[in-house]
Amino acid sequence: MNLPAILFSLIGWASMFIFVFGLVYRIYVYAKTPAPLRIPVNTPPTIPGVFASMAIEVTLFRKVFKTNKYLWLIAWAFHAALLLVLLRHIRFFVYPVPDWVMFFYYSGIYAGYVMLAALLLLFARRLYAERNAYISLPIDYYMLFILIAIAVSGLWMNYQERIYLVDVKAFILGLFSFRINAPDMEPLLVLHLLLVFALFAYFPFSKLLHAPGVFFSPTMFQRNDIEKRRHANPWDYEVPSEPYYTSENFEEKRTDQHPEGIIYPAGWKIKAEYDKYKKGD
Repeated sequence: MNLPAILFSLIGWASMFIFVFGLVYRIYVYAKTPAPLRIPVNTPPTIPGVFASMAIEVTLFRKVFKTNKYLWLIAWAFHAALLLVLLRHIRFFVYPVPDWVMFFYYSGIYAGYVMLAALLLLFARRLYAERNAYISLPIDYYMLFILIAIAVSGLWMNYQERIYLVDVKAFILGLFSFRINAPDMEPLLVLHLLLVFALFAYFPFSKLLHAPGVFFSPTMFQRNDIEKRRHANPWDYEVPSEPYYTSENFEEKRTDQHPEGIIYPAGWKIKAEYDKYKKGD
């Protein structure tokens, strides 16, 4: 076992650790974020209706279709092709390989071309659409470059530079069983896997978190029943009115004479709550 193989396995474990724990942490943050008030959107008033609406949105991208049909076609083609490519790659993670996974063997190859074409169109859209070019950040191009490079290297290995897949599968299974089974260090295979590791490591901190985040969007999972039920903020409390000034107490309540500013008369909310309200917390 040589040093490059050990370092390669350590990089793979590090990216998997960042991906799993980073994703769990971000989902935990999404789940604990309060959403007490109903937002009036076009969602059904019943729970089964909300689940059906979310299923349509997640699978068919209904909101994107209503906004921009050209973008919808590219985005839907990319996500559908990505799903087929991932299903084809399941054969590297299980042994023996189920028959239903082999069903996606050839369709996953064709889906790789569709995925690459969709990514190139999204990249061109960011360059030539004036509004998208204005709001695009370098990190947006970085994610597109990684995905395009993964697609190109994967298709190239499939047709031009054949890789011994038994070693690749042994390496991937070794990552999940915490064993070092490094494959032959073919340059293109190493590049392909390093790009995948980089994508995994950056996923919990990127805009790709819309994948799990869509299930925590208040405009999607809340029932639109504001006309039937009254929803109140559970931590809302009575806000004291501002003290008024008269000619008798003006000099007494001048802020330049009192370091704490306003004098709190008896019967008002405690000073801590009032300061919290004044600061907007």
